Amino acid sequence: MGDQGYGVDPVTITRIAREVKEVRDLGVEIAIVVGGGNIFRGIALSSRGMDRASADQMGMLATVMNALALQDALETQDVFTRVMSAIEIREVAESFIRRRAIRHLEKGRVVIFAAGTGNPYFTTDSAAALRALEIRADAIMKATKVDGVYTDDPATNPDATMFEHITYLDVIQRDLKVMDTSAISLCRERNLPIHVFNLNVPGNVLRVVMGQRIGTLVTS
Repeated sequence: MGDQGYGVDPVTITRIAREVKEVRDLGVEIAIVVGGGNIFRGIALSSRGMDRASADQMGMLATVMNALALQDALETQDVFTRVMSAIEIREVAESFIRRRAIRHLEKGRVVIFAAGTGNPYFTTDSAAALRALEIRADAIMKATKVDGVYTDDPATNPDATMFEHITYLDVIQRDLKVMDTSAISLCRERNLPIHVFNLNVPGNVLRVVMGQRIGTLVTS
């Protein structure tokens, strides 16, 4: 959403698409899980009385909108892209089929996973961990708005310090909110590394892929 506070900012999404293209041009297979918080937050609405399942389903549809916007931005950069949705919406996206997703990646396409897991009560983090394991990803890149994982919220605590490396167990025990507990547990079970970094710093996607020490690495 950039600086506008809501919706999709064309400048921001174009920059992200260019960074994804840089990584894809290296021959790296890359899949993207998108959230929908810039359009709709199901948890926020459910806290005001809406049925949680209905609110989450609306949130899933918001992720489809973001996925289509990102697909358009990537294809403008001449990057072949496929949107795969956990909810069947045949007119705008393919339904998620694990083997088909892997085949798209093998053909050099960027795959965008939309609609979370397709089930209410599960977050985008859980969807990212699940899809990463299903396509046998080497790592999860958690693109966020802070530089990494901190001891406390850096927005409210100026003394908060950032970890360069932390274990899954420490994240859970300290309740550090990197990802939700179910997502962290999935990654821990399969020893899937998580790189947490700031997406708002231009070039960071490529830096993480190239192995530069930025952000926080979460492993066993």
